[in-house]
Amino acid sequence: MDFNAGHGYLLIGGLILVGAGLLILSLIVNLHVAHSVRDDVRHREKLLEYYRNIFSQLGVILIGIGVSLFIFFFQQNYQDQRKRETELQQVLAKLAARVARGAPVIETLGEFDEVLDEGGAYVDPEHGGSNAAISARGDELAKQVEKILLVERDVDVRDFEILNLSRDIEATFVVNELDPTLWFNIVRDENEIKYATTQLGLDYKDLHDAIGDEPVKAAVAKPDKETKIKHEVLDILYDADLLRQRSRRFLGRACWLFSKGRGFVTLPPADAIEADAKSQQEWIDRSKPMLTQSKSGSSDCFKLLRYGQVH
Repeated sequence: MDFNAGHGYLLIGGLILVGAGLLILSLIVNLHVAHSVRDDVRHREKLLEYYRNIFSQLGVILIGIGVSLFIFFFQQNYQDQRKRETELQQVLAKLAARVARGAPVIETLGEFDEVLDEGGAYVDPEHGGSNAAISARGDELAKQVEKILLVERDVDVRDFEILNLSRDIEATFVVNELDPTLWFNIVRDENEIKYATTQLGLDYKDLHDAIGDEPVKAAVAKPDKETKIKHEVLDILYDADLLRQRSRRFLGRACWLFSKGRGFVTLPPADAIEADAKSQQEWIDRSKPMLTQSKSGSSDCFKLLRYGQVH
């Protein structure tokens, strides 16, 4: 029985009302007993006394059951509320920790930005992107490869595993109260972050294999190697862009949720954050006003994304 939906209250109310009705009926029967005693009608007196006792006993029993159920459900509801409050506080604490620990990791995305956004904001070639990062050839490609190898050394993509909020929520009541679309987007972004980090590790290996034992400039100078190196670079750019898009959206969403306090469990998805974009810049432009107005500690949520800042 769903007590929270009101069915339990209806049962308790019904038992008490029926019990009270039986007690009232026993009082009415008792009046007839008194008349029978006065009229010295012994047979009717005994019969009415029997009915009176039955009605009064049933009434007391039903009222007792109703009161007992009320006390039980009240205590259960109180315990559930306390558990809910405790879990909610724990989830908020873990959410705050995810935001705090994720911010330094997000800061490392600046090194990817320097490569991806060279010559304009990066857009996937499938969506018409043609900035300098995509079109680099010859010496420019060699310089780009050298930058990418520096990023590989400086940024440990395994650090992005900290961007995993679902493990803090999936075993709590919160997962049942979150908007299904919002929950799906959280899990999807986590999976795509994991996919991007895994693929980047493979992409780096393929790039090293394409370069071989030669210096980067010497390898790029060979037409057959240049084509292969260019292919691997484009793969790295694609996965690096996916990583930064999903990571920044993940942290922006987490910060926005945390800024709402306990009320975050009732929030609908925010289109400015959740709607898919063709590029990171498109998502940044759309979400910035909302994230700027959301606070996490003394900083707004957009500043935590470390986008466009000097590193």
